[in-house]
Amino acid sequence: MSFDGRGATPDLFADPHFSPVGSERLGEQAWLLRGWAREFAAELYASVQALLAQAPLRQMLTPGGQRMAVATSSCGALGWTSSAAGYRYLPRDPDSGRPWPAMPALLAELAARAAQEAGFAGFAPDTCLINRYLPGVRLSLHQDRDEQDLTQPIVSLSLGLPAVFLLGGATRAERQRPVLLEHGDALVWGGVDRLRFHGVRPLKAGWHPLLGEQRINLTFRKAR
Repeated sequence: MSFDGRGATPDLFADPHFSPVGSERLGEQAWLLRGWAREFAAELYASVQALLAQAPLRQMLTPGGQRMAVATSSCGALGWTSSAAGYRYLPRDPDSGRPWPAMPALLAELAARAAQEAGFAGFAPDTCLINRYLPGVRLSLHQDRDEQDLTQPIVSLSLGLPAVFLLGGATRAERQRPVLLEHGDALVWGGVDRLRFHGVRPLKAGWHPLLGEQRINLTFRKAR
């Protein structure tokens, strides 16, 4: 066991159940870690359900006034928000006025370990964006540039139905590489790849034995 100030958490690399399938390099500093969180998926999903009981999913408005198709929430010291005022990280949930739920230790450690495996030691996320995709929902191409320190990586964990992630280049016009993300996979990108455009194709209908007809994506960042 290890202790990080938030409670005891499993030492993932010593745990006999921790058995990622393998890794695939997607760029100079971008990695796909197959099955990274698969053995912890049930505990992760239980944690997500508890978080959403405190800060329910919502479909935010874009700065242009459109309702987002992806339903979102957050946990951690800060939460990502979208409104007519723009994209911002806020310490309180604008729907309730309360602080966002604390990030569970397991989530934080899985993200930190994935970042370390991809070459980004010392990653300590202060926010986790929870995205829910239902069949037909997509995420348009965009860059993640709302964070203060763009030298910090992004870590994404997938749960539930498989999705096709689109990894583009430095401009929106560059060709995107389709990457299949399955239950328990982790995606890490940073450094020279940090500002690559990316998105998600419309989710195909299906049924997952743990999550049913949905995909949950957890995106960890260091916002401040």
